[in-house]
Amino acid sequence: MKKVTLLLSLLLTPFLVSAQTVKSPNGQIIVNFSLTGNGQPTYEMTYKGRAVVKPSHLGLELAKDKHASKGLRETSLMDGFQILNTKSSTFDEIWKPVWGETATIRNHYNELEVDLNQGESKRKMIIRFRVYDDGMGFRYEFPQQDSLTYFTIKEEHSQFAMAGDHTAWWLPGDYDTQEQETQESKLSQIRSRFHDAVNWDNSSVSVFSPTGVQTSLQMKSQDGLYINIHEAACIDYATMHLNLDDKNMVFESWLTPDATGMKGYMQTPCQSPWRTVMVSDDARDMLSSNLILNLNEPCKIEDTSWIHPTKYCGVWWEMIVGKSSWHYTDDFPSIKLDQIDWNSVKPNGRHAANTQKVKQYIDFAAANGLQEVLVEGWNVGWEDWANHWKRDVFDFVTPYPDFDIKYLNEYAHSKGVKILMHHETSSSVGNYERHMENAFNLMNKYGYDAVKTGYVGDIIPRGDHHFSQSMNNHYLYNVQLAAKHHIMVNGHEATRPTGLCRTWPNLVGNESARGTEYEAFGGNKPDHTVILPFTRLQGGPMDYTPGILETQLNTWSDNTSWVRTTLVGQLALYVTMYSPLQMAADLPENYAKYRDAFQFIKDVACDWDDSKYLEAEPADYITVARKAKGTNNWFVGGKCDENGHKSTLKLDFLDKGRKYDCTIYADAKNAHYQKNPKAYTITHRIVKKGDTLKLTEAPGGGFAISLIAK
Repeated sequence: MKKVTLLLSLLLTPFLVSAQTVKSPNGQIIVNFSLTGNGQPTYEMTYKGRAVVKPSHLGLELAKDKHASKGLRETSLMDGFQILNTKSSTFDEIWKPVWGETATIRNHYNELEVDLNQGESKRKMIIRFRVYDDGMGFRYEFPQQDSLTYFTIKEEHSQFAMAGDHTAWWLPGDYDTQEQETQESKLSQIRSRFHDAVNWDNSSVSVFSPTGVQTSLQMKSQDGLYINIHEAACIDYATMHLNLDDKNMVFESWLTPDATGMKGYMQTPCQSPWRTVMVSDDARDMLSSNLILNLNEPCKIEDTSWIHPTKYCGVWWEMIVGKSSWHYTDDFPSIKLDQIDWNSVKPNGRHAANTQKVKQYIDFAAANGLQEVLVEGWNVGWEDWANHWKRDVFDFVTPYPDFDIKYLNEYAHSKGVKILMHHETSSSVGNYERHMENAFNLMNKYGYDAVKTGYVGDIIPRGDHHFSQSMNNHYLYNVQLAAKHHIMVNGHEATRPTGLCRTWPNLVGNESARGTEYEAFGGNKPDHTVILPFTRLQGGPMDYTPGILETQLNTWSDNTSWVRTTLVGQLALYVTMYSPLQMAADLPENYAKYRDAFQFIKDVACDWDDSKYLEAEPADYITVARKAKGTNNWFVGGKCDENGHKSTLKLDFLDKGRKYDCTIYADAKNAHYQKNPKAYTITHRIVKKGDTLKLTEAPGGGFAISLIAK
């Protein structure tokens, strides 16, 4: 590891209003900071001389609150500032992630610290910029001081003034859900398209503005700049959305409120998350960037040997599709956990989490090299679990009578497999926190080392939101307590990630977007998975649950929905949608129908030493090659939208002088995601560095390649 730090301090008079400049290490990105005539902090950003962010204001509006330092006489941190001091520095290191797309990551930036003083209030605030070759981040810092100890954020006013009416890939801004379909439009068209873009049927919808959008927001300018706005290291702070002034094309931060409408409660010393802007004239740079991870703190877990990338299957898809149920009995209109003798109730015959079925999944996992088996619906309380404002939903420790937890764990361990725990909270957060320690103790007792959490429905305490400061604190508390118990966490319906997996690498996955389950609810658009890597995946990996090879659900159920990809397109997702936690989501009997194609899912890794993004264009196509951890083997995935794609793949990334057994899983000539989704070919050949493969991806299709070193 190499660290180089240079410090330059420039003392300025309090009345000097001059621009301060910081450049990226390669000099292509320039960020200028200045104060306006009334002392309002302002910045702008250019890339290769082209405007990325035009002059934009910074500041925080504080609430007049009886608990604040000034109480009802509170003032804001918006203007009236003078520059006291600036400090410039350079930082350069190489660090090793516990898991990731590459074995090492370079963290190289130039930094500008601007120390501000608000003369009238005698308050100090620091704005810190870090500028990388692929973008920049800034945050607010509040030193401990007599005049500013406790304060309440009414709103953060961080602006991002765009240089034009860019094309954007956006989700409606929402305090509670990211399970929307991405929209593609000009910024000026967001308002007219907003209402129809909202998934109003989701269990929690809380939109706030007809021009509000979520981060990570991917854009492309008319002159070919790719621009992405997000945030990093969101700790003890509300999740940020963006609200667009569509007359002037200026985005402004819009924080998620709590039940009272306030956006944050702060105690100095403290800081905001980083607000990030990535930029490049090459779309591949958007996907290979480590900006978000680099802006997070290093790993805080001393011994990480128990954290491991995992491939799993599970009792899940048949319930999502509607063939089986999570609940055990139909006898009761409502459940009170401590008032029912579960051994005397009548089973409904549809409960999937039963001992016999779970054994079959354990056998399937053991036979096919899968490490874990997820079981949903194993614990009592699913009969009335959702959307009732019910506080005491689950206790997370009591199994249904037909789920023999002790026997199944012993059986799984005898086969070299573990069971992956499921904790659906029904968004009754206080209830989960009361039971969390006991739940983790049960996991330790039976050897579970990973948990999938869920937060379906509106938050209890009532009126709070999924992405508020208090909920973000809850999600992190869950991860930190799990780390003490050597448990990995896969959070569903939680806030979108902001790179915290660097600091807490037991956070191995999140959902936080519209996943594969929606293929059973009417389907995802064919371009969905070639947008997500540019947006949702910027902050951390997604448990997308790919691998649905039986794309027509009515072949085995009454569900008339169908998957909007080809079969081979599903294989590609294991490479193009990076995650250290990958699910083989289809049923074992469906994989038996396509054993030759299933071989790729068995072979593909989920931890990597290197990744090469070979082709990329948002919503159109992605091609990536990855080198499996600790091996010389490579896997390549290509995925495209409904228009198809022709790819010329140069194998320049292979080792010189080595030959590889190459297996190509490709769409057949007549394949089509709608008309002929399960038409595929598998070919074998020997290849070497310098060879070229020409591949045709069908509409909604893709390809997958394994390159096994000889």
